Amino acid sequence: MNLRVSTGPHLLTRENTQTLMLDVLIALAPTTAAGIYLFGLRAAWVLCVAVIAAVLSEYIWLKLMKKTIVIGDLSAVVTGLIVGLNMPAGVSLWIPALGSAIAIILVKQLFGGIGHNFMNPAMFARAFLLASWPARMTSFLLPERLLGTSQAAFGVDMISGATPLVTKARNIPLSDLLLGNIPGTIGEVCKVAILIGLVYMLVVKVVSWHVPVFFVGTVALMSWLVGSDPLVAILSGGVLFGAVFMATDYVTNPMQKIGQCIFGLGCGAMVVIIRSWGNYPEGVTYAILFMNCLTPLIDRFSSKRVYGMVKKHA
Repeated sequence: MNLRVSTGPHLLTRENTQTLMLDVLIALAPTTAAGIYLFGLRAAWVLCVAVIAAVLSEYIWLKLMKKTIVIGDLSAVVTGLIVGLNMPAGVSLWIPALGSAIAIILVKQLFGGIGHNFMNPAMFARAFLLASWPARMTSFLLPERLLGTSQAAFGVDMISGATPLVTKARNIPLSDLLLGNIPGTIGEVCKVAILIGLVYMLVVKVVSWHVPVFFVGTVALMSWLVGSDPLVAILSGGVLFGAVFMATDYVTNPMQKIGQCIFGLGCGAMVVIIRSWGNYPEGVTYAILFMNCLTPLIDRFSSKRVYGMVKKHA
């Protein structure tokens, strides 16, 4: 009889990658539905192309590398959907396709597949596309239902800028910021839908509250300290979407709760620093990627002492 000896903690669970990814897809459903409702069928095409490109990229790569085909775990679907939700509704369809391919092949598979990437694949893809085609990635359409009725508020049917709401959201009713009656990427505009997804993931225990609460709380506090409206800072741009669906990625945030608090605090601080003193009015993408790189260091200093381990002396 062979015994496997390992250190604790020991956890018996029936969850696997597929069930976890399915829960994330369910949590993303309200945001996806809201984006399609607000921006129309064009948004649906962007999301479909992103998801199909992600699944095909993973299938082709695994086939070429003669590895087991694991697209059934739904991780590629989640990555593709998040890539699509980070796109403007009017973007050329080849951009979400390229973004998904970069996320899957360059960030996920080249580092060994799911569980081995040190950066959030969808977030890296967005950063790459922003740096390569900034004009295409920052041309935001007004929701279809507002076309022709919001000229007084915005003046045009399309707004260009990393996050147009950072400077203009002060004049927008909070109800519009919450419901998504604003320009932006497909997934970031409807904050109510994002919060519904967060509540679901907390209830089914897919994520813990530490990262999103410290992320959003830090943005609110630091925005107030620099003289900005904390509520507007939270509800404008991609803060909520990033805090709920991007920064909570299992692989790229710290393992311990204290480490997750530090991670969320760092993300929030970086967002406000970039928004306030950087040349780029939105900082969610680069803040999360920066903290992804610090995750191993945070884990090292926040991990608890393992029972039986001999303490090393200097």
